[in-house]
Amino acid sequence: MLVNQFLFLGAALFAIGVYGVLARRNGVAVLMSIELILNSVNINFLAFNAMHNQGNASHADGAVFALFVITVAAAEVGVGLALILMLYRTRRSIDVDKVDALKG
Repeated sequence: MLVNQFLFLGAALFAIGVYGVLARRNGVAVLMSIELILNSVNINFLAFNAMHNQGNASHADGAVFALFVITVAAAEVGVGLALILMLYRTRRSIDVDKVDALKG
């Protein structure tokens, strides 16, 4: 497969994720959209790594960066779900438009 196909897939996932972050009001849907954005970045890292190395497996820089992004994504899910849980406990809704009402 060509690198262009992977880059197109990454761009499409990124666009869907950005649309989801901007258009959704549900907190869980926003977190899923952020995960789509991070996964599109992983696809791009691996595509450029494959293009740069051309069979040389000793340089796995893109794969290492992808592992770091996966680690950050796991931390983001933990913190994001904790915030959504606290929002639900206080407002009985996970509508992210109500988050500004929690200001002190």
